[in-house]
Amino acid sequence: MDNLIYKAKLIIKDEVLRKKMFFVLGALVVFRFLSNIPIPAAINGNLEGLLAKNTILGFMNLLNGGGLNSISIMMLGVSPYITASIIMQLMTMMSDKIKAMYHEEGEAGKKKFIQISRKLTIVLALLQGFGLLIYLKSQGFIANLSSFELLTNLVIIVAGSVLLMWIGELITEFGIGNGVSLIIFAGIVASLPTTVGQLTYTLDDPAKIPLFLAFLVAAVVLIAGIVVMTEAERPVPVTYAKQVRGQKTYGGVSTYLPLRVNQAGVIPIIFALSVLIFPQMLANFFSTVDNENLQVIATSINDFLNNTFYKSIIYFVLVFAFTFFYTAVTFDPEAIATNLQKNGAFIPGVRPGRSTSEFLAKILTRITLVGAVFLGAIAVLPFVMVAITGNQTMSLGGTAILIVVSVVIDLIKKVEAQVSMREY
Repeated sequence: MDNLIYKAKLIIKDEVLRKKMFFVLGALVVFRFLSNIPIPAAINGNLEGLLAKNTILGFMNLLNGGGLNSISIMMLGVSPYITASIIMQLMTMMSDKIKAMYHEEGEAGKKKFIQISRKLTIVLALLQGFGLLIYLKSQGFIANLSSFELLTNLVIIVAGSVLLMWIGELITEFGIGNGVSLIIFAGIVASLPTTVGQLTYTLDDPAKIPLFLAFLVAAVVLIAGIVVMTEAERPVPVTYAKQVRGQKTYGGVSTYLPLRVNQAGVIPIIFALSVLIFPQMLANFFSTVDNENLQVIATSINDFLNNTFYKSIIYFVLVFAFTFFYTAVTFDPEAIATNLQKNGAFIPGVRPGRSTSEFLAKILTRITLVGAVFLGAIAVLPFVMVAITGNQTMSLGGTAILIVVSVVIDLIKKVEAQVSMREY
């Protein structure tokens, strides 16, 4: 407790840390303010009923920080940016040119990579925005629009998505933590009063009190599980060889390389939600066209995605796959093995170079398997609770807890790193 108070005082006293914290808070306040400004075409500024029936749109509202619920200029949120990031990360594994740009061309290559991601974000925002406007129009939440009015509203929401992308990048660069994750976190926290209100209605009916208590217990267990898995590590022993320089001996120190069980953090959940949303966005658009065949196909896709059993399986598979994918992108055993060899370090009982790389890859695959299964199980747990209780609020509540806890842990670690750096 004393340590926490000391660190809090250090954050307040340190001008750089204080500025970073206030910058993050200011950016999130701007985001929340813009999320409540409706687009010109909105005639009914509350989608709660529609979002309760359509879980996929509820997920989209979750990712967009509540902007969809109020049909705001931020209704697309960071979904296009996340989808563009997924596509570009996949391209690094499919295209040697893009892989070289990202990994080998230094800062210039990464800047070029980010620029392509931004351009792709605009394209995806146009597609998603157009589909969403047409769908909301068919549901009676948007007025009948001429072609010019439709184009105007489309430009407004695409501009809102690009602005939010820029705010997220500014938070990452000048604040503390990942900007996109913090934006999603802010939207979830802002919606907590409504979510809690929807759950506490069960207290009016004594027969439903056990359901409410079961939800609280599940939430506590969920939070504890996420914290344990986020902090879990597999230490790999590393020894530095002794080196004699002049009359002094260097090295001979034993340490360890910490490999996290959940190396990808909350990113697989955000990626999976973004991918899960996209097919329904297309289906919603095609369900409004005049072609009967397309309407039948779109209705079939919607029915399939709204089926709790199939949706749970797809969600689990996506979270599982993205956990392995993101870990493979962010952690390179070959590069780690090369760095260890260059610094005169080795893993006891393992040859330096390729053998070390294979050893690390084997361990990483095993622990990532545990992390991916656990993360996927927690992700689909809310769907199981919905199937048992019939309360749709829980389907979003569990995912929201997952994102909030992971973001808070990541933020605390980064704040502590900044505090430690200031201390030294």
